[in-house]
Amino acid sequence: MSDAVLELRDIERTYVTEAGNLTVLRGASLTLNPGEIVGLIGPSGSGKSSLLHAAGLLERPDAGEVVIAGENTRELSDRGRTALRRSEVGFVYQFHHLLPEFDALENVVLPQLVGGKGVRTARKHATELLTGLGLGERLTHAPSQLSGGEQQRVAIARALANEPRVLLADEPTGNLDPATSESVFLALQSAVKERGAAALIATHNHQLAERMDRVVTLDNGRLTAFDPA
Repeated sequence: MSDAVLELRDIERTYVTEAGNLTVLRGASLTLNPGEIVGLIGPSGSGKSSLLHAAGLLERPDAGEVVIAGENTRELSDRGRTALRRSEVGFVYQFHHLLPEFDALENVVLPQLVGGKGVRTARKHATELLTGLGLGERLTHAPSQLSGGEQQRVAIARALANEPRVLLADEPTGNLDPATSESVFLALQSAVKERGAAALIATHNHQLAERMDRVVTLDNGRLTAFDPA
């Protein structure tokens, strides 16, 4: 039995556009193991976001299979996919998408309440996560009172709030300056490794990607190992 926490098997995805059919994934396959951070690179429009959406059960692929924590999601109902996504998958985007009317702590508490945790337990866990990411003094600050790097750290804490086994990140440092990008990446790397999760991180930053455990390239709809040569 495979130890993989995420398996993508021959994923196909085609969109219907005014200009005709646009195929972005053509048999893309990938396996992620616990504690592994994999960089995903490819030109703009190559389908990186589509691959992440399929992997995170936000979109159904046209063909192929997505297996998360040993469960093949192909035949799951929409309700079943939502439940699995909430419990096993965390997302971090280029823009933090924090709820502006709630402070940092509340933004990390909310997904836990949706997942069924009690308020006291959720607040304790949120405090631990944010403190571990260097935000122990910023718990009651609204997103507008935080720097860009701090906002992304809150977004990372929120993504990890329900202890997912898979973390998917789409350009998580793409909106940050180089120094802040470095600190956010280190925080993300540390948080993932400490929890033994598996992470797939799409990025245009090749230098950042090469610091991950391995790198794959999405080109012409297929995933291949990255060859820097």
